[in-house]
Amino acid sequence: MTSDPTKTLALAAVIVAGLALRNAHKGRKDNVPPRMHGGVSSLHGAARHVAVVTTAAIPWMTGTAVNPCLRAAYLAHCTSHQVTLLIPWLNQEDQALVFHRKHSFEQPEEQTECIRDWVRKRTGFEAQFKIQYYPGRYDTSLLGIFPIGDLTVYIPVEEADVAILDEPEHLTWFHHGIRWTDKFNHVVGVMHTNYKELGRRIAGPLVVPFLHAIVAGLCAMHCHKVVKLSNTVQTLPRQVTSNVHGVAQCFLDVGRASGATAAEGKKLFTLGAYCLGKIVWGKGWEELIALLGQHSEARSQVVSVPLDIYGTGEAATEIQSQARKLSLCLKFLGAKDHIHEDLHAYQVFVNCSTSDVVATTSMEALAMGKWVICAHHPCNQFIAAFGNCLVYHTPQQFSEHLQYALLHQPAPLTQHETRELSWEAATERMLDAAEMGPDDWPKAATKVAEATLFSAYNAALGVELVRKVSCAGANTAKNPPRVTDVALRPPRRQSSLDREAVQESDAQQRPWRSHFSFTVSANNWQLC
Repeated sequence: MTSDPTKTLALAAVIVAGLALRNAHKGRKDNVPPRMHGGVSSLHGAARHVAVVTTAAIPWMTGTAVNPCLRAAYLAHCTSHQVTLLIPWLNQEDQALVFHRKHSFEQPEEQTECIRDWVRKRTGFEAQFKIQYYPGRYDTSLLGIFPIGDLTVYIPVEEADVAILDEPEHLTWFHHGIRWTDKFNHVVGVMHTNYKELGRRIAGPLVVPFLHAIVAGLCAMHCHKVVKLSNTVQTLPRQVTSNVHGVAQCFLDVGRASGATAAEGKKLFTLGAYCLGKIVWGKGWEELIALLGQHSEARSQVVSVPLDIYGTGEAATEIQSQARKLSLCLKFLGAKDHIHEDLHAYQVFVNCSTSDVVATTSMEALAMGKWVICAHHPCNQFIAAFGNCLVYHTPQQFSEHLQYALLHQPAPLTQHETRELSWEAATERMLDAAEMGPDDWPKAATKVAEATLFSAYNAALGVELVRKVSCAGANTAKNPPRVTDVALRPPRRQSSLDREAVQESDAQQRPWRSHFSFTVSANNWQLC
């Protein structure tokens, strides 16, 4: 035995890490099939088992619920693959927060029926994929859903072939158990989040490099390949950039109807410009207010261009205050689904956000045959090629585009543009992006480095104290006996999402809010 204290401590650390890793995998060997990494792995052609895994579920109308659900639906519809959608199950308390008390499910079967009904309405066909749940918890400080235990166990070993992880870093942030690439033959991550912007807004620019390193490490540990929806996303291991998202058929149907109306020589739209989205900081609202103010000032307008805004969020009151100072004519009409018939008559969609990874709402507006005005930015690269997309580089260009779009009818979508926006085309892009050739797999040295990194990370997250300190949550390392056995959380401080969900309670705790008629959950409030 060495007498050098430093070497002794290092040896002890290795032994402890090894024991922790052994304990982490104890009893899990049945969860790991023989690996088949190497050669060519393609999603084109022969039927395979494909698991689409994500961090949110319908009826929460967030991108990480909507897009993976549609991805699973079209993979099952357009290919011969056997598809499973693996999504979080929340207890009643968390459902009230996330679903804003509009939906409540006592059993997974009830939510499954809700999801299948939603898919039927969005796509026009029956959902042909299997829906499986893992136990999840909603974190009120991080404002997201995180898995409880090792969610890989919810895919049977005989079906563990291909995994598509939507938000792989989010799924594995607190993951303790089997490495995804140890269980599945082919793992593809799809990145949804711009961590540069998120880190800058939440913790400041000094945190961004640290956040980037963690995200890159998690993707390297758990993915064979990573698909970036746009180059807004940071550089990642084994990356490819492709917009593998599409637009639901119902939006394209509206666009086709608009094209038929135009062919008859009738007026397509009766309303002007609108915006739609969460009214939170960093989503382009500050830029919108500034651009509209400059537009009015440049044209010496006493009354600014009217603009209707659909959405709610914590920044609504501040946005109203800024707009009032600039005498802008804004009408806030509450939250509505983008496909709602009340929005069909608008001619111009304005989206000034540059924090998104890909502009889904802009794609939907294009699909409905509208003008789209957006900034020159990587998140808009996909839509910039469309004829009805007006990209601005400067405030003057924004003003010119807005004026032009309000005075001229947009042209009907071409057949090629309609196809590019569809989920059928997005599914083809997904199959292409996921392709793994002989030279695409990590090399031997990389495998060793990533396996070592995973062992250390996994061992650390097996320690209860580490989990508590890192916000992983108490007693969340092990899987509950049943998916539905998710314990209620202890009393906690409310977050902004809590306040939207429990409006009456919040009003009692914050009497000053009653003095304002434009609270974030109001159905209508106007500034003109």
